[in-house]
Amino acid sequence: MDCFQRLEALVDSADAGCIEEANALLLRFKDRSEKTARTIDEFMLDFKTLVFVIEAGEEGFQKPVRKLARARLAKLKQLVKVPA
Repeated sequence: MDCFQRLEALVDSADAGCIEEANALLLRFKDRSEKTARTIDEFMLDFKTLVFVIEAGEEGFQKPVRKLARARLAKLKQLVKVPA
């Protein structure tokens, strides 16, 4: 399972324990560019929001927040795969 497949799995099963794992997976991309670092920060903010929403039991917000986290992850995946 590659890094992005694992991150997608973490978005699907988001809980507090997943935050540290997501951070660890993304560390390898942090130094690529300012844009990549900013996109990682945006994804992590959305991911942490998703975890909060799930743990707070706000079912009505889970789907849109999960969708936003997936969109940020797709953007990051495109940034990382573009040759420098």
